[in-house]
Amino acid sequence: MRTHLSSIALTATLCLTSANAQTKRPMTFNDMMAMRRLGSTDVSPDGKWLLYSVTDVDLAKNTKTPKLWIQPISGGEPKIVEGTQPGDDSARFSHDGKHLLFLSSRSGNQQIYTADFDPATGATTNVKNPAINVKNPTANVKNPTANTLEADNALWSPDGQSIVFTAAVYPDCPAITPADQSGYKCNADRDKAQTDSKVKARIFDHLLYKHWNAFTGDKRSHLFQLQLATGTIRDLTPNDPHDVPPFSLSGGCGCAISPDSKELAFTENLDEEPAISTNADIFTLDLTNPAAKPVKISTSPGGDFNPAYSPDGKYLAWRSQARAGYESDKFRLMLYDRTTKSTKDLLPNFDRWVDEFVWDTSGVGGEIYFTAGDHGNTPIFNLIFIDGERSGYPRQLTFEGDFTDLRLAHKRNLLLADRNGVQAPGEIWAFDSSKVGSTGFTGPWDPEIIAWPEETKGTRVTHLNDALRNQLDLPKIESFSFLAPDNTKVQGFLIKPPAFDPNKKYPVKFLIHGGPQGAWGDAWSYRWNAELLAANGYLVIMINPRGSTGYGQAFVDGVNNDWGGKPFTDLMLGLDYAEKTYPFIDKSRECALGASYGGYMANWILGHTNRFKCIVTHDGMFNPESAYGSTEELWFNEWEFKGKPWDYYGKPDSENPYRKWSPALSAKNFKTPTLVIHSQLDYRLDVSEGAQLFTTLQRLKVPSKMLYFPDEGHWVQKPQNSELWYKTVNAWVDEWTKEK
Repeated sequence: MRTHLSSIALTATLCLTSANAQTKRPMTFNDMMAMRRLGSTDVSPDGKWLLYSVTDVDLAKNTKTPKLWIQPISGGEPKIVEGTQPGDDSARFSHDGKHLLFLSSRSGNQQIYTADFDPATGATTNVKNPAINVKNPTANVKNPTANTLEADNALWSPDGQSIVFTAAVYPDCPAITPADQSGYKCNADRDKAQTDSKVKARIFDHLLYKHWNAFTGDKRSHLFQLQLATGTIRDLTPNDPHDVPPFSLSGGCGCAISPDSKELAFTENLDEEPAISTNADIFTLDLTNPAAKPVKISTSPGGDFNPAYSPDGKYLAWRSQARAGYESDKFRLMLYDRTTKSTKDLLPNFDRWVDEFVWDTSGVGGEIYFTAGDHGNTPIFNLIFIDGERSGYPRQLTFEGDFTDLRLAHKRNLLLADRNGVQAPGEIWAFDSSKVGSTGFTGPWDPEIIAWPEETKGTRVTHLNDALRNQLDLPKIESFSFLAPDNTKVQGFLIKPPAFDPNKKYPVKFLIHGGPQGAWGDAWSYRWNAELLAANGYLVIMINPRGSTGYGQAFVDGVNNDWGGKPFTDLMLGLDYAEKTYPFIDKSRECALGASYGGYMANWILGHTNRFKCIVTHDGMFNPESAYGSTEELWFNEWEFKGKPWDYYGKPDSENPYRKWSPALSAKNFKTPTLVIHSQLDYRLDVSEGAQLFTTLQRLKVPSKMLYFPDEGHWVQKPQNSELWYKTVNAWVDEWTKEK
């Protein structure tokens, strides 16, 4: 009888599982837009509260709106932070856990607001305005920077007496100090004069006059300190003609305040021509002396970024690159002894990039948690050191998924991180940092020969998209690998379509990543979402060729001065391997798609193979010589092509990388139907690159279309533009690969 009942139960379970699987459906674009997007996060010092922003997309209104939420980490429902409004973002706890700050544009321009916080109940109350004593009429929220400054990247001082932030100002205006407030009027008058002027022409006398998706103008980002007791503000980098911090796609102030609140560490590039330099340095500034000048403490000719003080104040750590002019050099973890003024590389034999790190002092001496990309994942690592000396080798704590935005609550041994994967956007996970030391290994870090320890188990704290994700058929990502002709191991990935049938043949979307120093892997994306691209009946294949990150620096360097060489071979061999290995691939119906460097490679493929039924090239380089003259970050082109175009004049094309690796010079071979996508505000790869390619295709009578966005940059980000992008791309691929 027991066996009979067990059989019935098993049959019922299998039927239920099958029914659930059948009720799930492929993800649509509207589903992806309905996904709630985790933004900035913070954890209260006592480890009880999670503070975070969530962005909601309104496709009909073409808007993305962040909102601030708070919830108990141990369990409980999230709630909107009292006194905040839609659009508020970047909230942070004070170090004593009794106050919050956040950014809001409720007054017209973005400014800093503060609120009192009750750690017992999670309530925000009694919110004042110490600067000008103007209260918000609905929430009694105080606004300490209610002036002409557009504040960003706000950071509490550990003693809670001040806030450091960034704001763009005219460096030739009087510096704003407690004793001299004339700088406010000067900046406001200059802004008004530019707005009111009927003449919009500009005169440049320097490079980097445009950057990423905007013209830089006359303003520069400066660091400021707001004294909460008096409401006074001081420019900490007065009259500096450089941006502090330098421009970064990841944002942030690039700064840190010492535990005693007496010193500021920040990042700045002082090189005469920043368009050809990656040499950002770390500086310190004595905050107790208004007359103090910044002191440079880093020595690397490459970039130095993200300074952070140890909680005991003895050390300063930062990410550093060794080679000048190379934005994709290995990011090392450097430790600076503030007493001896000496610097050392904490991980000289760790052959991965340190992507981010945080300090912890719950161990015997000190600990640093960091993330590093590895074989398509971005795991968390832990490193212990005593008296400034490393104790053992780094321990890998997680394995699958992409981890970012590490946060620590020292009083509860609590580590929090944003985890996302190809099947799910970001959610917050919590780990007990006191148990980390029990796992790990004692040998040199080598993923090929080390038997990894058991993964540290975490607990998911947020559940932003569970209801929606439970309705969707989101196939897992599968990994494969093959050997290149030089015996280098190369990794690839496969995502099957929903409701996959192994007995059928499927067309292929062959995705090529940008960078070129980037990587595909188990990570979520809204711009090139592999699950969505697979959802309408396609196999998605992705290869990480030479130049990809997560396989050691020699692998990264393999693309330098070889853009159409080994990377192209790796991609074609990877697709060959997949075709031979997976019988459900229909190799007669394959389309290649890429953006940025992936767009370049799509252009290169166009002239070097006819194996694809169609090509989609987004913001790709077509003519390296013309791209040099129209880009902004010249260090990139000069490193990747080993010089300037005129350095090679008079030499044969085989010795001139700007011509050797030019897709434009293979135009006579173009035959594959091609969709060209480019945007007007893309200053990394000017829209003229796309226009040149489209003109060439049209004159050659190759079937082609061009999708042009007048209001986007290198990335298509506006919701309705994104919708058009996916519709156009999918329609183009369907036209040439779907069975008639």
